[in-house]
Amino acid sequence: MSTRIEHDLIGDKEISNECYYGVQTARAVENFHITGVTLGSFPTFLESIAKVKKAAALANYELNLLAENKKNAIIEACDAIISGKFHDQFVVDMIQGGAGTSTNMNANEVIANIGLEILGHKKGEYKFLHPNNDVNLSQSTNDAYPTALRVALYEKLGELGESMKIIKDSFAKKSAEFKDVIKMGRTQLQDAVPMTLEQEFRTYAVMIGEDIQRVHEARQLVREINMGATAIGTGINAHPDYAKTVEAKLQEVTGRPFITAGDLVEATQDTGAYVQISGVLKRVATKMSKICNDLRLLSSGPRTGFGEINLPAMQPGSSIMPGKVNPVIPEVVNQVCFQVIGTDIAVTMACEAGQLQLNVFEPLIAYNLFNSINMMKNAFETLAYTCVDGITANPERCKSLVLNSIGLVTALNPYLGYENSTMVAKEALQTGGSVYDIVLEKGLLAKEELDEIIKPENMIQPHNFGLSEKSKFVKL
Repeated sequence: MSTRIEHDLIGDKEISNECYYGVQTARAVENFHITGVTLGSFPTFLESIAKVKKAAALANYELNLLAENKKNAIIEACDAIISGKFHDQFVVDMIQGGAGTSTNMNANEVIANIGLEILGHKKGEYKFLHPNNDVNLSQSTNDAYPTALRVALYEKLGELGESMKIIKDSFAKKSAEFKDVIKMGRTQLQDAVPMTLEQEFRTYAVMIGEDIQRVHEARQLVREINMGATAIGTGINAHPDYAKTVEAKLQEVTGRPFITAGDLVEATQDTGAYVQISGVLKRVATKMSKICNDLRLLSSGPRTGFGEINLPAMQPGSSIMPGKVNPVIPEVVNQVCFQVIGTDIAVTMACEAGQLQLNVFEPLIAYNLFNSINMMKNAFETLAYTCVDGITANPERCKSLVLNSIGLVTALNPYLGYENSTMVAKEALQTGGSVYDIVLEKGLLAKEELDEIIKPENMIQPHNFGLSEKSKFVKL
């Protein structure tokens, strides 16, 4: 295997000629054996870095800072990365010291060496196209890295919103299917009042719909970028017109409405947007986990639990209990949600720990936010396609629980009065009898009157309980 010698501040280092990365990347690989998860594991992030570098090259060329042949080589190299090529050359661990410098240099070196070959030169012949002088021209890690992170997050949050729409629509369709299934509502795991399974599933769709809007709002926060800030926000080593020029070029390259921050010193150190995004992810995870808890409860049994719905049987549930089937899809989504909720603490602490003009912990922020979004996206689509879409109801079981529930007396309270209703509930609890039968036995209502009151449509929505309405059934 042929090699080349590259040189940096530390000294000389031998690099394989098969590698498009260079000496600074190689040192980072040696230094950071942390997660085993490399930059190449996050394609959207790599593509975003390449888009940032492409926009910078276009801006530098327009400002007469970069020769046309170098600009063309950089752009062609970036386009190759954007199309999915050379991702295996991004070998630095996602979690790294140096505020993302190793990530930035990995990109600079790969783009430079691809560009050198385009120009007809060998890898490492940096006098013709240099990672720092040309690819990183007018930039610092401190503006290129966070801008790439925001470009990637804008795309990933859009993807998350789409996956949430999928699961929202699944619940909405299922609710329409269950519109005639009367069941018992519960509070504090105790019988409450009747409702329909349609209302229960529609609520899940509404809950998710609200959080889709929260994700959309959080996505807007990452539109603000700090390109042109260079090291700390003062714009040192950048052309006076560079910030606005690169803003326009990034909009052109990405097709997205990214805007330059009003104060680049503030934007370079402030990671508040990531705190907000992480908090929104935690909110989504918390509510989705609650929904999965409900699905597991409602489908519990099949004989000794609630048994109101059936989840699709996905796999055998036990190595010792024949015939057992577990709610494995809600269970795996629960675990994803737990992970996202826990990750929020790491993101919060990384944002809090920033000092003075820079937050050096953005690699941890990036790693956790990308992981959380990817897991949630996969989990929500799995929940929709392999669970919710296949849920069936047990209408007779649901109706039986309503008729045998003490909670049914709440629907009768406006007609029987609180004292009579309490007496019926107490007797039902003591004897095990049904509210329905006790009301008939005591002659509190005629069967036709009782059946009219407990019609589903009379128990699941607001109703007029005026004197004329009550007198149709019983004299109080």
